[in-house]
Amino acid sequence: MRFLGNIEAKIDSKGRVFLPATFRKELQAGGEDFLVVRKDIFQPCLVLYPASVWNRQTDTLRSRLSRWDATHQAVFRQFVADAEAVTLDANGRFLIMKRHLKAAGINQSVRFIGMDDTIEIWNGEQADTPFMEQEEFGKTLEAIMKTAASGAQPPANDDGAANR
Repeated sequence: MRFLGNIEAKIDSKGRVFLPATFRKELQAGGEDFLVVRKDIFQPCLVLYPASVWNRQTDTLRSRLSRWDATHQAVFRQFVADAEAVTLDANGRFLIMKRHLKAAGINQSVRFIGMDDTIEIWNGEQADTPFMEQEEFGKTLEAIMKTAASGAQPPANDDGAANR
């Protein structure tokens, strides 16, 4: 599955929103039965995971954590406790829980962004706000692609971690 696009929508008074048709078609083509929604770890948005993607990511996370380490258990617990399974109704709508809307700062207007194998849901009132300034985006992308082409490690962030 490859989700692509930037689509604005409205949440109704009950907290339901239509999943854009292009994304619904992609889910149907992939045979997905349900989605998982959770607050993004780094950004003020929600992430919709098709079931297969959610399962793959939780399996990967679980494989890197020890059940015998209290901190690892807390990390896994936090990751899955913030998640909620959602299904689309016959009209292609799904309910976004109030706690998720609040956590992401979303009111009535939303923006769906296809992010390869997941879909992000952002506050639509900030639709004109860029994620990065254009100059920074160009320089960062250039550095990443040059590094990838050369086979070298990506440059470190200020915290010493490699860019992702």
